[in-house]
Amino acid sequence: MIYFDNSATTNPKPVTVLSASNSGMKNYSFNSGRGGYRQSVLTSDKIYDVREKISALISFPPQNIAFTLNCTHALNMAIKGSVKRGDHIIISPLEHNAVSRPVDTLARKGLVTYDIAKFSFDREELVNNFKKLIRSNTSLIICMHASNVFGYTFPIREIGGLCRENNIRFIVDGAQTLGIMPISSQDNVDVLCAPGHKGLYGPMGTGFMAVNDDIDIDTIIEGGTGSSSMNLNQPDFLPDRFESGTLNNSGIIGLGAGVDFVMKRGIDRIYNHELNLVEMLYKEMEKNSRVTFYTPFPRKFDYAPIFSFNYADYPSEKTAELLANRGIAVRAGLHCAPLAHRAFNTIDRGTVRVSPSVFTTPRECEIFINTLKKL
Repeated sequence: MIYFDNSATTNPKPVTVLSASNSGMKNYSFNSGRGGYRQSVLTSDKIYDVREKISALISFPPQNIAFTLNCTHALNMAIKGSVKRGDHIIISPLEHNAVSRPVDTLARKGLVTYDIAKFSFDREELVNNFKKLIRSNTSLIICMHASNVFGYTFPIREIGGLCRENNIRFIVDGAQTLGIMPISSQDNVDVLCAPGHKGLYGPMGTGFMAVNDDIDIDTIIEGGTGSSSMNLNQPDFLPDRFESGTLNNSGIIGLGAGVDFVMKRGIDRIYNHELNLVEMLYKEMEKNSRVTFYTPFPRKFDYAPIFSFNYADYPSEKTAELLANRGIAVRAGLHCAPLAHRAFNTIDRGTVRVSPSVFTTPRECEIFINTLKKL
């Protein structure tokens, strides 16, 4: 199989990740921080090592990195724990349902109101579109770093600066860029949510929420943390406040190996490799009159290594099925992002998404191009 669905989950995983996950199950299958015996203490140390690795990558304090089931889990915690009744929220025009659904749920319950910023390829205009929606009760802006459908990267540093100027909390969804493009607390990000199983090459069922020191987030899940057990109130210190219940030790340890892999390979090197492949695909597919693109040529830093297209008059699902029958895996449909498809007028048809990884080769891209010509 030639795999072009890395925006969903990277595959294959590095051998070191597989080995570390297996070691986690074999050697660290103990509750971290819940016992005074040696194995429990060693497990706590091993989990904290992973916090430190992620901290080095994103410049958030290691103790402020709370592990979650995935990015969706992290975003729900960050969003629902950041608002109070009567607040106003602004979200980007291309958001994944991991953001738009929680926000819309809060609005339907009558707790908040929200607006969606208008999309523009002009980055200055886009920032201004956020600015025009700010009200006196706007407490939160949520924005993805890059679209999971079209690869467009948002000017998060500038949007974050706008938030700082207006005392608005800024939550960023790093699902499509962490491990591929630089992103950190230095980009004026208050809360960063990310999965472990995409650009960090970790196992499924891993993710995290990273929080700046001056950010207070309420809980949406409470339970056993192994700390302050006499108190019925959830701990007020991190990461315990957001880590109720038993952690996914083997997954987290595998994630740590994924971070090591990314750091050793180098984010710039990974991005350049993947973007070069996307550029190659775009240039060759552009010659095919039956291909429809929805974004301009993917310029460096303006786009993550992701693009969408449609072929002939086929529904996107048919194109994906034809490719799958020839051993090529892509993703078709709405990609859990109807807002993005409405913005690009593809809501009725969806698109076919292509996303390479560090393991994708130019030869695989050539096969894809030649296969597409024969559909």
